[in-house]
Amino acid sequence: MSVAETFDPSELPDPYATPIEELDPSDGRLFEHQKHWAYFERLRKEDPVHLSENEEFGRFWNVTKFKDILAVDTNHQVFSSEPSIVIGDPPEDFTLPMFIAMDPPKHDVQRKIVAPTAAPANLIVLEPMIRERVCNILDSLPIGEKFNWVDKVSIELTTQMLATLFDFPFEDRRLLTHWSDVATTTDQVGNNYMEEEERKRILWECYDYFVKLWEQRTDQGDKPKMDFVSLLANNPETKEMVKNPLEYLGNLILLIVGGNDTTRNSISGGVLALNQHPKEYDKLRADPSVIPNMVSEIIRWQTPLAHMRRVATQDTELGGKQIKKGDKVVMWYISGNRDETEIDRANDFLIDREKARHHIAFGFGIHRCMGNRVAEMQLKILWEEIMKRFDFVEVVGEPERLQSNFVMGFVDLPVVLHPKK
Repeated sequence: MSVAETFDPSELPDPYATPIEELDPSDGRLFEHQKHWAYFERLRKEDPVHLSENEEFGRFWNVTKFKDILAVDTNHQVFSSEPSIVIGDPPEDFTLPMFIAMDPPKHDVQRKIVAPTAAPANLIVLEPMIRERVCNILDSLPIGEKFNWVDKVSIELTTQMLATLFDFPFEDRRLLTHWSDVATTTDQVGNNYMEEEERKRILWECYDYFVKLWEQRTDQGDKPKMDFVSLLANNPETKEMVKNPLEYLGNLILLIVGGNDTTRNSISGGVLALNQHPKEYDKLRADPSVIPNMVSEIIRWQTPLAHMRRVATQDTELGGKQIKKGDKVVMWYISGNRDETEIDRANDFLIDREKARHHIAFGFGIHRCMGNRVAEMQLKILWEEIMKRFDFVEVVGEPERLQSNFVMGFVDLPVVLHPKK
């Protein structure tokens, strides 16, 4: 029996009845049941750089305001990404090095090698293919019948895109979804649905599969194919990475999760947001040219990854608090994107918001999301094609969400499609 079947959300602490010094927003069940908003609202107002300490994650600072998050994210000299970007510490025997959890110079080298896949020149090549796939997916959907939007649209579109970026066998593409889900099912992010040994076993299967792809793609010369594996396998700086299984697996997991979970949950989050704000849906119907701006608002509103963590490399001060060397510092992007001292009417979903790209869902500094333009392009094309076909993507039941303090994910979003009249 799963945790969700036996847990009553009313058992979660009342954030306004709890002494501020005991307030701790790290419980993954808060996010699953959408109880986290009041926690962050109170922390932003009363203690924006807040110290927590619990049995599961140890001692860590919660950074909840936009400008404080920006200060941490853009100062990698004082706030290190190593050894992990999530709030919990990885097992000593299964710490997965990945470039997002590295500091310069190694971070810069590895990121630069794979970055061309998400560069503007490659996006121009990919755009017609993405649009064709979006059209195929949307045209295959049942009209007037309830179905799970997460599975039929969000997962399918992003998994097809990810298979392209890896040049992954298309018939096996749902393995990428499976591995992404397993990678983020861990008590390191407040999700205890899977035993760690089972998680390791499945992720080593991912590694074995990708070793075969690596072996097939070596020796391509100085102009390798434009997929993640070929770029890593043929660059002098990374061509030996496969000999370090944990590092190869770590970077695979980074690229799989980064290219899959984040975009797929914004695709579902956008549908839900428009249903919760019908006047905004009316605006969209009246003027579909607002879609590029709406995409940025969806990403801010959803904030696909709730947090990133850093470790202080020296004693420092932040928001009037003394951070000690070695302290974990957790940047709560999901809170910063609702900071009304920085974003006007931050709790409102406004598809025509001015300066809609002024958000921190992609992070800042050297670790800013490499695939942000890919994500925006997929969402833009999807909504352009939705508006050509459907008058209303109607949510017809409560969404089922992921238990996690990291991935703001959807498991099920029941919808019914209404065609254009």
